[in-house]
Amino acid sequence: MTKTLDIPTWTALRAEHIEHVKKLTSEHLARRRRGERHPVWDFMYTYYPTSPGKLSHWHPGAGFALDLGCKGTAPASQEIDDILPRHKDHYVERDGTWVLDTHRVWEKRGTSIAYMHRLMSLTMNRPPQLNCFGLHEWAMVYKDTPRHPEPLRLGAEASNRVVEAGTLRCSHIDAFRFFTKDAVPLNDKYPTRATQSQMEQPGCLHATMDLYKWTTKLGPLIPGELLLRTFELACDVRKLDMEASPYDLREWGFQPVKIETPSGRAEYVRRQKALSLKGQQLRAEIIDRLEAAFPQLRSANR
Repeated sequence: MTKTLDIPTWTALRAEHIEHVKKLTSEHLARRRRGERHPVWDFMYTYYPTSPGKLSHWHPGAGFALDLGCKGTAPASQEIDDILPRHKDHYVERDGTWVLDTHRVWEKRGTSIAYMHRLMSLTMNRPPQLNCFGLHEWAMVYKDTPRHPEPLRLGAEASNRVVEAGTLRCSHIDAFRFFTKDAVPLNDKYPTRATQSQMEQPGCLHATMDLYKWTTKLGPLIPGELLLRTFELACDVRKLDMEASPYDLREWGFQPVKIETPSGRAEYVRRQKALSLKGQQLRAEIIDRLEAAFPQLRSANR
């Protein structure tokens, strides 16, 4: 059932969203103006296919319509440009409202939507694996030149020994593909893009972080507040990911999670589990919204 919002409510929600984005991205934008890099937070705008500007585009999500107050009359083009600055071509005028045309969205992007729904559904129904201890970042520098200019906290040789003393259990292709050539055979599995739906599991930091990627790709189907919650969770995951990495980031204000010690591994698992639980909640919300918009998905993965 479609819920209708009047123009004041619609524009107020959009303004609130834009203000939230400004607070989330202001430090990044200030650094960018100064030409400064950041070893942790730049990743959120370089690895993921979005920007502060794109993040600020608000949508109510599928199932909501804008009451135009002019039944049977299409609004002026400029008015729509002002209210719906992005994905305007996915909206249609219907009975005096401006509403997301989910049929049109499905015709254009049904295959990719079904893929994302299936991947998230399969991931959600698997038990979390909480025994990787963040060694994927260590595997990315194993016996090779580090990818970042920051110093290694333990030095190169000691970092190599941490990898050799543990067990690499990376299940995520987009972490595994950055392993050094010497680290690849040490992993207990060989994730590929083709096996992603078979291997992805909710304990993985990268699978949790990717919820932000999926919401950006789902565009106007996802409400702005849910998009920002996935972004904020991805930032929390990124923080742990780098604090548990081999890099010394204390100069940047990040205290290390020393996964080479029992207490460090315990801290990592505790925080990993909490992030996984938040990820599962958001994953369930995204799945529910997709199935409400596209009922054919409800039985697709049962």
